[in-house]
Amino acid sequence: MNKRYLGALILSPLIIFLFVGGVYLKYFTLIVSLVGMHEFFTVVKVKNINALSYISYGVAIIYYTILLDTSMSFQTLTLLIVAAAFIMLCVPVINTKYNFIDVAVSMLGFIYVAVFFSFIVLVNGKTYGRYLIWLIFISSWLCDTTAYYVGRFLGKNKLCPKVSPKKTIEGSIGGLLGSAAACGIFGFIIKSYGVNIDLIHFILIGLICGVFCQFGDLVASSIKRYVNVKDYSNLIPGHGGILDRFDSILFASVVVYYYVSLVIGI
Repeated sequence: MNKRYLGALILSPLIIFLFVGGVYLKYFTLIVSLVGMHEFFTVVKVKNINALSYISYGVAIIYYTILLDTSMSFQTLTLLIVAAAFIMLCVPVINTKYNFIDVAVSMLGFIYVAVFFSFIVLVNGKTYGRYLIWLIFISSWLCDTTAYYVGRFLGKNKLCPKVSPKKTIEGSIGGLLGSAAACGIFGFIIKSYGVNIDLIHFILIGLICGVFCQFGDLVASSIKRYVNVKDYSNLIPGHGGILDRFDSILFASVVVYYYVSLVIGI
């Protein structure tokens, strides 16, 4: 079996959890986050960074446990982040094996992976969340797909050659338009299911995600380039690791959540 098809088969349970939502999606996302954090902390070891990984894992588990329970506010998240940073900064004093860079990377791993992933759960918990959650994946998948094919057939001008040599400006524009078109079509379809949101918002979400999905991809590439690895792991055949496959989704989830919250007001 082709490795990419095998990888897609491994990823298929995600679709089930997206449909089911609720507490099942929350704890599935926690597991994915912990695996992604492990990948992140593993690759940074190449640069002799000793992340306080177990503290970060513990903070992630606490965070997901209280996520959506009793309407967890971002004030609680802030308190959790401050408490984690407070404790981690004390560790290098007790054990000189660690330093402030290790602490900073440990906090980054929690925020970049666990918190960014959690916006999938937070979007699902909103009004129309069972529909809006798909915007995260539609924008990411269509942006990646159209960028790839437009870049392959029309790409001539490099986008960020020092970060990702194969990406082109033409492909980037194609990804942007592909994401906007796909989200617009999705918005038109779900109107018939009682989703009372103007179509323009779906197009704008697609456009913004089309920009930041590509940033998510390039951020992951820049980290891998810095530590000189091709993939974060070999967990998913033909796709690499969790962070290789979900790099753009991490950024799309943040965009969708804040657009829906701040612009649409849901």
